[in-house]
Amino acid sequence: MRTRLRLIYAPCRRPRLTILAGNATSVDDYIAAFPSDVQDVLTRIRQTIRTAAPQTEEAMSYGIPVARLDGHYVVYFAGWKHHVSIYPVPTVDPGLETEIATYRVGKGTLKFPLNQPIPYALIGRLASALLEQRKRRPKKGQGRRGDRGG
Repeated sequence: MRTRLRLIYAPCRRPRLTILAGNATSVDDYIAAFPSDVQDVLTRIRQTIRTAAPQTEEAMSYGIPVARLDGHYVVYFAGWKHHVSIYPVPTVDPGLETEIATYRVGKGTLKFPLNQPIPYALIGRLASALLEQRKRRPKKGQGRRGDRGG
């Protein structure tokens, strides 16, 4: 099943390419909905995340692909008309933060323009760092201070 793309026109805004959230039921469907050049970029990002975070499983959430660990998100990625994005990107170590600073837009989003080389190695390091952050978070029911009870 191919997901259909639709241009959305909003007052005082440029048209933007969006995915109809309900149509893509798999990551394959999601990627297949894009033009071939964007498909190549999204496929390579997908492979980069799989390599950097092999313990994760893929799913669709909020209409975009996500890598999950134990049912909790690690990293999302999405394609747009002129860029691809990685979400959410909280604070990371200072060295990695310096590398991603030029791509950061807003508090938790990285935006990679399609008319520039995509830094796949950087995306891999980021996915690996986000996986490690996810592993350090308390599991559901443990709270932030472990199993001390209340």
